[in-house]
Amino acid sequence: MDELLRKLRALAEPTRLRIVTLLFRGELTVSELMQILGQSQPRVSRHLKMLVDAGLAERLPEGAWVFYRLAKDAVGEKLAALIDEMAHAEDPDLERDLERLSKVKQARAEAAQRYFEHAAKNWERIRALHFPEVDVESAMRRAAGEGPFDLHLDIGTGTGRMLELFADRARDGIGIDLSHEMLNVARSKIAEAGLTDRFVRQADAGALPIDSGAADLVTVHQVLHYLDDPRRALGECARVLAPGGRMIVVDFAPHALEFLRAEHHHRRLGFTREEIAEWLEKAGLEPGETIALEPDDPETLLTVLIWTATKPEAGAEPGSRNRSRTTEPAQ
Repeated sequence: MDELLRKLRALAEPTRLRIVTLLFRGELTVSELMQILGQSQPRVSRHLKMLVDAGLAERLPEGAWVFYRLAKDAVGEKLAALIDEMAHAEDPDLERDLERLSKVKQARAEAAQRYFEHAAKNWERIRALHFPEVDVESAMRRAAGEGPFDLHLDIGTGTGRMLELFADRARDGIGIDLSHEMLNVARSKIAEAGLTDRFVRQADAGALPIDSGAADLVTVHQVLHYLDDPRRALGECARVLAPGGRMIVVDFAPHALEFLRAEHHHRRLGFTREEIAEWLEKAGLEPGETIALEPDDPETLLTVLIWTATKPEAGAEPGSRNRSRTTEPAQ
């Protein structure tokens, strides 16, 4: 009862009600809220602090930026949904807020699209070297299983595509990436897909801002070859994976395409089946099957490997671990 009263007191102010209605539609920065509300930075920040202190909102730093979103709290989510349901578009303040919110999101999407178009040329060149993405994604969904999952964590989320791919199997989803520009792309893409309950955060794959055992599905899609210490990143993924949780790792088999290192910043030219399986095992996971998507011409094109692993349930015998085996994808 005390917790509910604390939240209700925080909501008992017109501007904070407007902020909750806006955050109900996705993450926003202080500057974006200033544009929408037409209020000063100190005033907006003060209102946000009260919402955070009441457990209604979360503060997510991202370099020089700070994003705010509704807190993942059952009571708070129900209150926010009730406020949004009771809000009326004919209210002049709300009508103006929603119009300005639309413009803010449009500007964000346009900036993200400019960056995406610049980077897309490189991605398309790499994609032409391996299996179509639709085949890779289908294999990943088969490897993950039907779920359902409570929390899907996507490492190196890029455009946020993996969050969208598993949205029907996971109650919540978080994307992690170091690039602020890519996070803006991801925010725009998941907003276009209507996934306002998914969000992204800036972080290093080797130091995840996630509680141990919090995620029951972790995806690492075409990320390891960029990292200085891919083994450490897999260890962090294992730490945040819940007992019984599933990890899916996608990357290239060893290859000799040196231009990917010189022109596209690949630090590793692929990984062997045994190498990743050993790292997963040493991280405390049970390696499963390794799916190989092999091109028709392995001399000039890339083989995509998909490793799977499960975190043992508490008390499980580690001696049951087996080396991963290679299988061909189901047709």
